Amino acid sequence: MGKDLKGKELGVGISQRSDGFYVGRFTTKYGQRKQKLFRKLQECRQWLADSQYQDEHSNLNFPEEMTVKAWFDYWISMKKRTVRPNTVRNYTERYERNIDPVIGKLILSEVKPIQCQMIMNRMADEGYRTSTIYQTRIALFNMLDYAYQNDVIMKNPCNGMVKSDIGKPAQKKEALTLEQQKRFVRGIVGNTYEYQYRFLLQTGLRTGEWRVGEPKSKSGYRSIPLTEEALDMLRRQRKKNLEVKVIPMEWSEYIFLCRKGTPVKNSTYDTMLFKQCDKIGIPRFSMHVLRHTFATRCIEGGMKPKTLQTILGHSNIGITMNLYVHTTEDEKHKEIEKIAASLKVV
Repeated sequence: MGKDLKGKELGVGISQRSDGFYVGRFTTKYGQRKQKLFRKLQECRQWLADSQYQDEHSNLNFPEEMTVKAWFDYWISMKKRTVRPNTVRNYTERYERNIDPVIGKLILSEVKPIQCQMIMNRMADEGYRTSTIYQTRIALFNMLDYAYQNDVIMKNPCNGMVKSDIGKPAQKKEALTLEQQKRFVRGIVGNTYEYQYRFLLQTGLRTGEWRVGEPKSKSGYRSIPLTEEALDMLRRQRKKNLEVKVIPMEWSEYIFLCRKGTPVKNSTYDTMLFKQCDKIGIPRFSMHVLRHTFATRCIEGGMKPKTLQTILGHSNIGITMNLYVHTTEDEKHKEIEKIAASLKVV
């Protein structure tokens, strides 16, 4: 038992030096001696209790000085076995771009809520949208919670105190107007990914459905009728593939390949799309807007919402109508003109 300067018992592992500082000491299960100085007795007791608990319950398979980066590498390797490739890609992108620069070099067990919040604050300062900051928080929480659930850390620092509802408001994803779509299709003639973009406008596929893996949900298992133009895009791309010098055997039956004979990364499609929009002179949009546009053209063309729901692979009709079908200004005027006579009562 240690004593303070007045001779009072302080408990096992705690003592007070002549300069007034309290010293906390204990030996880990690995035989390492740990100690730390504190000005206040209560802080010393709290540190000793927390450290001994963590030492007792920590996982023996992981080093005590493991960094956040080392833990992420382990965690993402496990995730690759259990989640869809797109999810792994999103987690990795958010970690590398936003999490690692702030806490990547820190010791995993020493990360605090304030440091987690610093990640979100930095993203807001850099102009990220709230939706992206929220995605980063999800990745961070899941990564740290896996450590907590496996007794690698004593608690998850990405707790309720860490807020992600900051940053720029989410941008509403509008479908292309008919005129924008015409300009876009004319403007991408000869582009490396012309056939892919035009194929999406004919099928409404999710970007993630271009990758190998399970669908997003059970309703994702579906058959999609192909228009003649969609079939033409497949024929043209197949012919284009004949120019590729080497196609690995594992991709030989796939159609939309890059010059290396492998599937194109989803992020590459978006990057090229932004460049094309700038070149054509229309507002930038992402690959997902092509899906919105397909859905809107289908409704404008008279397709029944229930049919569109099955083609898009939605689990319920509400998702189809609320998220993907945006009536254009031209369409509103056309519909009003149709009922103008009925509205005129005098």
